[in-house]
Amino acid sequence: QLRLVESGGGLVQPGGYLRLSCTVAQSIDDYTIGWFHQAPGKGREGVSCISSTSQKEAYADSVKGRFTTSRDNARRTVFLQMNNLKPEDAGVYYCATVYLNSCEDGATFRAGNSWGQGTQVTVSS
Repeated sequence: QLRLVESGGGLVQPGGYLRLSCTVAQSIDDYTIGWFHQAPGKGREGVSCISSTSQKEAYADSVKGRFTTSRDNARRTVFLQMNNLKPEDAGVYYCATVYLNSCEDGATFRAGNSWGQGTQVTVSS
């Protein structure tokens, strides 16, 4: 089981940007990693995922064109660049392992059993 740690959350105004990081204690060379969003009072929803060699990326319809995921396997880190943030993007963001066959645009990403503790994003003026 991987140990994942998210960072980079904070307070940003609508239209602003943040870059989240997911740093993993172990090698991520063989893992598809996803980002998930939990808005207040709601369940976790998949935001993005990226395959082990970055050949495949996928996004939820709500963030496509605004968010970009990338990874640096040497640094064992996966990133989520969030641009043009909206109030509905606020909440806790988690990274987790994802089953590669669920990593498709608009799909429900199926998470594995390794999750980080989350990082809080607040979008408010």
